[in-house]
Amino acid sequence: MNDDRPFLGVMLMLAFCVLAPLGDSIAKLLGGAVALGVLIFVRFSIQAVILLPLVLLKGQSLRLPKGILMWTLARTVLHILGIGLMFTALRYLPLADALAIAFVMPFIMLLLGYFVMGEQVGIHRMAACAVGFIGTLLVIQPNFAEVGFPALYPLGVAVVFSLFMMVTRRIARAMDPVKLQAISGIQATSILIVLLFVFPDAIGDFSFSLPLTTWGRLAALGLLGTFAHLFMTWSLRFAPASTVAPMQYLEIPFGTAIGWLIFSDLPNGMAAVGICITVGAGLYIIIREQRLSKQSADGPAAV
Repeated sequence: MNDDRPFLGVMLMLAFCVLAPLGDSIAKLLGGAVALGVLIFVRFSIQAVILLPLVLLKGQSLRLPKGILMWTLARTVLHILGIGLMFTALRYLPLADALAIAFVMPFIMLLLGYFVMGEQVGIHRMAACAVGFIGTLLVIQPNFAEVGFPALYPLGVAVVFSLFMMVTRRIARAMDPVKLQAISGIQATSILIVLLFVFPDAIGDFSFSLPLTTWGRLAALGLLGTFAHLFMTWSLRFAPASTVAPMQYLEIPFGTAIGWLIFSDLPNGMAAVGICITVGAGLYIIIREQRLSKQSADGPAAV
């Protein structure tokens, strides 16, 4: 049966592009009030609580296929690290700038594919990578001048999530995506309980007598993060990746709007130019990948 429903897929990806930066904005709001360890723990524990019942209701077992456990653990550790770096970056940078710098990830994945996986990458996509990096540097420069080293945290996010995506590619065909995310939530929660017990300073002066608004924001952080990634997963079920992949760049304008509405932050002139260059280079790579994929059935094509 053909499950393609492109309009539904597009709407789900659009929801992801709104919910993901909205969740990041909640993390930014909470950054000065709640310790980083608590934010990450809440994010993953809510993911586990929401997705575990979904998996069980579908009649699925939580047992992992043979040879997958270490890969899922590696993926979970990378996910924890990536989210931790992003939440840390948001304590220092405007939302739009942090998102734009992190969107250097497609270029890093292309380079990893070339140097690590031995994939073919031609002059056009290498040139697009170079242009994308230049755009990213234009976003980093004014932020680095203002806050220093923390302006580089989103680059760390991009590197970590590039590795995260490579691991995900390796195991995605062996597991249902919702089950994979449920298990990731359980693994992350377990890992974080141990880490927070060993390093209690990571929870700061956390108290259960937090204001009700703070508890509400913590709940929203977990819910938005979980449902954003569910919507992205489901969007790929109903529409081709070639349709929805370019839409991920809508995170940046939505993030800019949310940052302006909540924090009155807007990128300065240089950062705005850098964002446009980065988005343009990223879209070029996606469109070229789509064209090459179509041509591959007819014979070799230049890359």
